[in-house]
Amino acid sequence: MKPIIGLLLSLLSFSLTVEEVALKAEKKLRSVQSIQANFHQIYYPSSVSTPLKEKGKFYFKKPDLMKWEYKDPEEKIFLYKEGVFLFYFPEDKELFQSSSPKEKYESEILSLLSGQKRLTDDYLIEFSPFPSENQKSWKLKLTPKEENDYTHILLEIDEKTWLIRKAIFFDWAGSKSEFQFSQIKTNIRFPQKVFELKVPSDVEIIKAESPRKNEYVQQNPHI
Repeated sequence: MKPIIGLLLSLLSFSLTVEEVALKAEKKLRSVQSIQANFHQIYYPSSVSTPLKEKGKFYFKKPDLMKWEYKDPEEKIFLYKEGVFLFYFPEDKELFQSSSPKEKYESEILSLLSGQKRLTDDYLIEFSPFPSENQKSWKLKLTPKEENDYTHILLEIDEKTWLIRKAIFFDWAGSKSEFQFSQIKTNIRFPQKVFELKVPSDVEIIKAESPRKNEYVQQNPHI
């Protein structure tokens, strides 16, 4: 019995605190210069019982190049480059465009993935186990210290890579958006064309706000 108790105490002594987990993840994310991954996005609106499920590829390169390439169920592209947001819907032949100064560009998911957020400074952090297929991961609950669009965020951080495998955003209206990342590759060199968007000449370019764009933005915390 004594050896078993000793082993348990030994394991407990090497257990990380929630602050240590957050700092290790933050350090790793800050060291990453580029990310490529497959993603599944699930949006759970508070007013509808059926969630919206989408998937595709994600690309990010520091300091501020980001692309979400949706493949299913509808092809569309969200691109942020040099202070310009582009939302391209090939099927509808529409391209929404808006500009934003870099200092005003705020994106919770981008800030987390790039390590820009100082987790222990910006959030109250606690361990919060939630259902997951990945057992070898740390699961955290982040509550913003200052009020923003989300009541809290759940993060799943891989124990080996210290990268974010899942992020779930809960808004004040009772909706939530979930991002799942797989086949993650870091510090790879992207060809220039990855962050270029070429559209056919018959595509309508819309620079003004529209109801459709507003609805799309509400469903996507990365915007």
